[in-house]
Parts: sequence; structure tokens; C-alpha cells
Amino acid sequence: MRAPGTRPRLLLVQAFSLPADSPNNYRKAGGTKEQQLMNHAAVAPLLADVAWDLHPGAMAPHGNWPVETREEFAIAGVARLPIVREACESGKYDAIVLLGGGDPGYMEAREIGRRHRIPVTANAHAQMHLAMTLGNRFSVVDISETHNAHMAELVVRYRMTDRCASIRNIDYPLPRPAYGADRPTLRGEAERHAAGERSGMLEGAVAAAIAAVEEDGAEVILLGCSGAFWLQAPLQERLRAAGWDVPVLEGYRCGIELAKLMVNLGVDASGITFPADPPAHRRRRRFV
Repeated sequence: MRAPGTRPRLLLVQAFSLPADSPNNYRKAGGTKEQQLMNHAAVAPLLADVAWDLHPGAMAPHGNWPVETREEFAIAGVARLPIVREACESGKYDAIVLLGGGDPGYMEAREIGRRHRIPVTANAHAQMHLAMTLGNRFSVVDISETHNAHMAELVVRYRMTDRCASIRNIDYPLPRPAYGADRPTLRGEAERHAAGERSGMLEGAVAAAIAAVEEDGAEVILLGCSGAFWLQAPLQERLRAAGWDVPVLEGYRCGIELAKLMVNLGVDASGITFPADPPAHRRRRRFV
């Protein structure tokens, strides 16, 4: 527990890292923590009242491209757990925020955090639960068919099936060898928008979000992949300009704010959801 009057210290952990020379990098490799944290300008105000470190994540064991398949998410999740364990055992941190829209290794990391009474948050989980404080149903605007399948499984895992209106695919996959080099990239689309140029990715997200509201009954819009989190501000602006006052969330800010809230409340996770080893009590019945 931190000393009175000191700022909470958070560790932000990337889902994985890629070699600096990988042609499939979609975020900056190397540099300061601010330079490595995607969309830092948008996240910075939320980090102003905490001390924070950034871990680049384990070097991707699956290859030199971002995770998108079930296999890759599983591999990345396992590779991230030693980082979480070491951070918890160090006693340096009050909370851990797992970055990456697909939450690799999240439930297992929470189990580790629970042993040390350290809250662990993740992007999709935080978005979905915060969305339910804003409206009755949400839709996820996501990047690809393969990533959609993983997000759908997270909806089931987090027991949000009756609250998820839809997952809308804008078809801007992460850079991967299977797609070749001629497709627009998420990073390129973000840079195009920042330069004041038209972004096809943003236009696709606007169309998908409006369809989610008009056709699917969404009341809140979430963004699936962290490579699409840059869309939050321009998508929010475009929806309001179109007359739709619908909140748009992204995972970095939701994960950070939820971690801060849990630290301030002095909570981490239920000992029933994450039993000790061995548990202090053994129930005869568990409801599903």
C-alpha cells in the first residue's frame, strides 16, 4: 500500500513487442515511454495525477507481426504473465494496466494480481463495463474478420452477450505477412488523419458506428483493436456532427481510469472469483 500523500504508481504493459526492424510494426519501437505509448497525447491528461512506467511487452514469440488469431492471443497472453508476476512481486506498483484491445492473458494476470492485492485492468473488459454505466447496449467497431471472432469470445467471457448489440467490421487488419504490403495500414491511416487528409479507416468507422446505432440498437460505441483507438476523438466528433450524441470509448483511457478508481477504492478483485491457493473456505456449490 502506498504511503499517504503519494501518487499511485501504475505499470502499463504492452501486449507484445516486435523487433525494431519488423516491417509489421504499427507503433513506435524504442524511444521514451511517451513516444512508445500510442495516442499518448489523448491519454496524458489521465496520467497526470499518477506515476507510471511502461513495459514494452515480451518479444512476440509467434513471429514479427501483431497478434490477431486465437493462437497468437494465447501465446502473447502466456508471454505477458511473467512480466505481471515480477511487477507484483516488486512491490513498486499500486495497479497494472494491460494494454491491447484483445486483453491477452487478462484473467490469468488478475489471478496473479489478486495474490498481491494489486488491481489489474485490461482494455476490452474496462470498455465493456464502463459502457454499461452510460447506456443499455454497446457495439464494437473493430478492424478485421479474425479480430472480430476474438472480440466476440471476449463478449461471452465477460458475460456481456445480452448487452452487446453487434460487432461491426471496418476491414482494416493489422499488418501481417498474409495481407501483403499493398493494403492501407492502421498507422498510416492515423498519420493521414493527423495530416488533415481523408482517412478511409475513419470514414468506415463512422459508417459502421451509425449503422450500429440505427440498425443494431447500440447506445455506446467501443473500439476493438488498440491500433484503432486513435479513432475515438474524430469518431466522437463525427457522430455528434451527424446528430448522434453517443459516447465513444477506447481501451487505454478506460483501463487507466478503472485502475485508478480501484486503487482509490482500495479494491482489487473478489476472492470468490479468484480463490486463494489454498482457499480459506470451500463452498459446496458454485453458480454459473
